[in-house]
Amino acid sequence: MSRLFYNIKQALTQIGRNKGMSLASFFAITAMMLILGLFFTISVNVNLFSEVVKQDYDTVELYLKDNVTADQTTKILTEARKLSGVTSVSYRTKEQALKIMKERWGESGYLLDSLGDNPLPNSILVKVDGVKAADRVSRYATTQSGIESTKYYKETVDKLNRITRYLQIGITVIMLFLVIVSVVVVSNTIKLTVFARAKEISIMKYIGATNWFIRGPFLVEGILIGVISSLISVAISYMIYARVVASIGTRLMTMLSSPLVSASYLTSNLTIIFLAMGVGIGACGSIISMRKFLDA
Repeated sequence: MSRLFYNIKQALTQIGRNKGMSLASFFAITAMMLILGLFFTISVNVNLFSEVVKQDYDTVELYLKDNVTADQTTKILTEARKLSGVTSVSYRTKEQALKIMKERWGESGYLLDSLGDNPLPNSILVKVDGVKAADRVSRYATTQSGIESTKYYKETVDKLNRITRYLQIGITVIMLFLVIVSVVVVSNTIKLTVFARAKEISIMKYIGATNWFIRGPFLVEGILIGVISSLISVAISYMIYARVVASIGTRLMTMLSSPLVSASYLTSNLTIIFLAMGVGIGACGSIISMRKFLDA
């Protein structure tokens, strides 16, 4: 335990001695993680929206006009069942649609209680076995005066999947580049400390200090830089994202019927990711410097 306290004390002293390079390291890692956090946030919300849409990806929903009669509804149900590629047909009332929307919104479902009159239409859900069948159903819907519009999710899901793949590739490339830059900056910071303490290190070696005793403060210094930068990045990301959710979250739920990922959930995951990356970057930067200058 005393060794740990010694390493931490020495690491803090070294950070104070090299304020300029230490600040450069903090800024480099913090900026890298903020950029990564932005892409991570977008990717997570796109995935959430994609999962919500996938629940109905094989369904064509026919929205009925408010003045449609029971006979017209029955006729549409009967004729839709006869279309090629249709596996099932069901009727959904506007009350059922509102209940489903509340369930999808989760904790934010109470916001729908302020709508007053239910603005959702009655609808007919047509399950299909493929894109061609969905096209047939859509063409049929245009011939029926009782149908106001149609909604089909397959193309949307395919586009979202492509966007998600591109985001993942982009995040990986950008992350690798920024991690390399951060490791180099931390490594240079440790190098300055090693140069500044060259005589002290020589004396410590001369009197029998082990390599790990000498390495300890430098390793802790790199890890501290990574951890502090990670916590700063998490705090900034939370403040920005929480404000975004508060500002446009409700409007997005209204337009897309899909909520944004909660700020608390996103922050808990970012904290784990950022801390792991911060420790890894700091440790790698320190190890690279020590291997070259301390004959590791």
